[in-house]
Amino acid sequence: MHTLLLVLDLAGTFVFALSGAVVAVRRELDLFGVLVLSFAAGNAGGITRDLLIGAIPPAAIADWRYLGVSVLAGLVTFYRYADIERMRNPVQLSDAAGLALFAVAGAQKALAFGLNPAMAALLGMLTGVGGGMLRDVLVTQIPTVLRADLYAVAALAGAAVVVLGSLLHLPPTATTLAGAGACFGLRYMAIRHGWHLPRARADAATSTDGPGK
Repeated sequence: MHTLLLVLDLAGTFVFALSGAVVAVRRELDLFGVLVLSFAAGNAGGITRDLLIGAIPPAAIADWRYLGVSVLAGLVTFYRYADIERMRNPVQLSDAAGLALFAVAGAQKALAFGLNPAMAALLGMLTGVGGGMLRDVLVTQIPTVLRADLYAVAALAGAAVVVLGSLLHLPPTATTLAGAGACFGLRYMAIRHGWHLPRARADAATSTDGPGK
């Protein structure tokens, strides 16, 4: 299980770091800025998770491999940005992949540290959305989790599959893969087809609170 968590964590770190680096290049940051944003996007969720469950120091700080894959993603993006940009929606796709990997890894690690199933699922969701939130805040845009179609919900669904598999005593590798697939599939379909939850409408509120009230 430890090896599986490490592989998921490093893979999630790389793809989230890739999404952070792409955003940094689009904002025309220098090389240092690209590397900072790639590290922040790749590791914020995992650091938050580890601090909350008492895994101190966080893996992203204690293990040089997290920094290594973050820097690698930043350098690849900085010097080969044109090749990455040729992929369709590179930020969204890498973000969806990172979301899926981190959501299931976060849930599995929370279960390993003895959290109850409900909190493990929520922590998996938080692990998935944390890196993207910090990435967006650093470039002064509304975090994707607050405006995207089925973003946090997709992460919660993937984490819930992992937790349910644990409750049913199913093989952890199978439930982890199933959870990651569910999260990525739901997020990808939301991107492709515009699925979303009901949104607040300011015009409706204005009409009820207008003159005459």
